[in-house]
Amino acid sequence: MSPFTDDRLLAPDYPGDVQRRSIEEIRAMRAECQEAEVGQSYVRRLAQGRIDIVAAEMRRRAEGEEPGDLASLVQRLPEILAEHTRPPGPGRLPTLIAPSQEQEADAAAELDAIVDAGRLAHLPELSDDEVRALVDDLTEYERAVSERRRLLHDRIDTLQAELTRRYKTGEASVESLLR
Repeated sequence: MSPFTDDRLLAPDYPGDVQRRSIEEIRAMRAECQEAEVGQSYVRRLAQGRIDIVAAEMRRRAEGEEPGDLASLVQRLPEILAEHTRPPGPGRLPTLIAPSQEQEADAAAELDAIVDAGRLAHLPELSDDEVRALVDDLTEYERAVSERRRLLHDRIDTLQAELTRRYKTGEASVESLLR
């Protein structure tokens, strides 16, 4: 688990019997899940960026190009990182745009444990096996983050569906949104 996603949010019994919860409780739970999802989305983007950088090094080697230095890597970053700027699917309109500073620090620490900026700068010096291992480790990490995001989206959808049901049935009123 990620240190900045509360394990209880990902537990199978969360959110429990939503029909018995108060509307305030459901809204608070939804907000908590949305905040955690923003953190997961952020770390996923960071992981994908590092995957793209390491994959570009693998392509460079496969195409027989000469290794570059840090300056050439920095110069190529816009091209490397632009390859996967829009994921497939309809996406979601975020209510929060950026993670907390604590989430950012935790995300950076997790990724740095796999490959930090210094090691990325020295990719040309690593063996082919070391570069492949980095791609494998980063890809596995990104899959785990994506799974946590999917679970959080499931929680958010469940909570939102209950709120919507209550408005449709009249159990909750639109005026309650203004409170």
